[in-house]
Amino acid sequence: MNISIREITENDPLIISNSFKEQGWNKPVSLYEGYISEQNNGERVTLIAEVDGLFAGYVNVIWKSFYPAFRDNAIPEVSDFNVLLKYRRLGIGSKLMDRAEEIISERSSVSGIGVGVFSDYGNAQVLYVKRGYVPDGKGIHNGQHYVKYGDRVVIDDDIVLYFTKKLND
Repeated sequence: MNISIREITENDPLIISNSFKEQGWNKPVSLYEGYISEQNNGERVTLIAEVDGLFAGYVNVIWKSFYPAFRDNAIPEVSDFNVLLKYRRLGIGSKLMDRAEEIISERSSVSGIGVGVFSDYGNAQVLYVKRGYVPDGKGIHNGQHYVKYGDRVVIDDDIVLYFTKKLND
């Protein structure tokens, strides 16, 4: 099994979208076309993982996070990290994260990442902790503001706990 990591190209959006469609996930071509545009503008880097030349997953590095604590402290964010189900538990996610952190370390000594709080994100939660990410201590964020004691929320993909990792230690 040959795993390679590279940046997204104009040829990838349809392949990525179709790959996720095959496993029942709706990830439109336009999402990846937007990633290419933002990469060309220097706003993000989108990394593609391939196994023996076939698409297996991707991750983004966003230079100016939407999350206020990262944005205010110029912490780049690892975002929208996905590996196809059939390629999980083969080290592909770790290789994507290694490369993303390597890219971030060229500009920052800290990497940030957010993760959902329900069981669908369990594997990611464990992976991030094993990689040395720790909660940023600011609590749960819902995409608009921090969730406060007594708030009622619907637990969905927008309810996120954010973590940071010191790089180059």
